[in-house]
Amino acid sequence: MTAAASQYRALALVGMPGAGKTICAEHLARRGFFTLRFGGVVVDEVQRRGWEVNPSNERIVREELRRQHGMAAMAAISLPALQEALTMRERIIIDGLYSFSEYKLLSSELGAPLLLLAIVASRRLRYQRLTQRPVRPLTAAEARERDFREIEILEKGGPIAIADHTLLNDDAPADLLRRLDALLEDLGFLP
Repeated sequence: MTAAASQYRALALVGMPGAGKTICAEHLARRGFFTLRFGGVVVDEVQRRGWEVNPSNERIVREELRRQHGMAAMAAISLPALQEALTMRERIIIDGLYSFSEYKLLSSELGAPLLLLAIVASRRLRYQRLTQRPVRPLTAAEARERDFREIEILEKGGPIAIADHTLLNDDAPADLLRRLDALLEDLGFLP
């Protein structure tokens, strides 16, 4: 472990839909880390409006929040909760940082060094996972449309491209989690 690696206090998971970010975040939450899912900001707002939680309503809210608050909307809305968590915890996990603007805002305003970890998988495998997931499944056509919207509208490619580390998720979930634990152990991020 290097001194630079052990300085990180926040880990942001980035990747396209179906890559495996949530599996990683849930695993780290079970290990005792504070975890905040940026997509939860959207789901909470959909529910607050009394709407059904589905991909269409989530897209409407996600894009509306970004029109109102800028491309760093999810980070800006979540910043107080993240900063508070850092006062109580040594390390925190951010599940699903989307835009380059969110990355820039957190890098300058979070008050703690931020490590980006990209979780990646082939498009074919991601789409297969998205069609089979029990919560909010997508058809292959919906998954492709979401990919395009997230790349073109939500600036999602930037954080993935500049990630500090990348994990390939093309095996069983247990294999991904073993590689995640090994990487974080090597980086000195685990308690």
